[in-house]
Amino acid sequence: MKKEEGVSLPKKSSIKNWDEADRPIEKMIQSGRRAMSEVELLAILISSGTKEENALDVAQRIWEVASSNLNDLSKLTIHELAQYKGIGMAKAAKIVAALELSRRKPNAKTPRIRQFQVGSSRDAYVIMMKHLLDLRHEEFWMIMLNGAHKVIGTQQLSVGVSNATLVDPKKVYKLALDYHAAALIFAHNHPSGMMKPSEPDIDLTKKLVLAGKLFDINVLDHIIVGDRDYVSMADEGIMERISD
Repeated sequence: MKKEEGVSLPKKSSIKNWDEADRPIEKMIQSGRRAMSEVELLAILISSGTKEENALDVAQRIWEVASSNLNDLSKLTIHELAQYKGIGMAKAAKIVAALELSRRKPNAKTPRIRQFQVGSSRDAYVIMMKHLLDLRHEEFWMIMLNGAHKVIGTQQLSVGVSNATLVDPKKVYKLALDYHAAALIFAHNHPSGMMKPSEPDIDLTKKLVLAGKLFDINVLDHIIVGDRDYVSMADEGIMERISD
């Protein structure tokens, strides 16, 4: 579109010029957080826009980049967010920080970890959720339990790339012995969202089970975390097969 002399191109209306009830911050103060859309909440974090777009327009654009999905938004890194016009490193850091706080927030299903007794694969999954959800790389963790299957510690064992991770059995059992663990549960995520155990997953688990027998430490389960759900090797009967 060619700009005519003496005529300004139309610009997005500044939020300051909106009715007070429509401005994101004022709306939240007056109507409460539950009255806000995801885009409006994101606009509050973004705070200001550009010459061409107000904060709500920028928020709408970022929301569409994330396929209008909080899970996908949570997977964006600071550097990925910062590349979009109107964001920058500082605003990107605020967005990531807010999403991380939300992810860490305990809910009614989240136990107090220390001395929590693990009685099912679901219990183990709930413990690992905050560590393994929304990651774009693979991480491998273990839960250490005492003889009553109460949690005495959790530990990240390795951080991999998009689809691979390395775990050293010597490191695993040194930590387990330091904690005087009687039993272990392993957990890792599949960034692809696919939860079916791969052959390398099963082979590694078998290696860890065999190593545990040398120290009289039982490996109870290995759970694989996908998008908002998990698969348990114990529930699938895999642990029984590889422990024989």
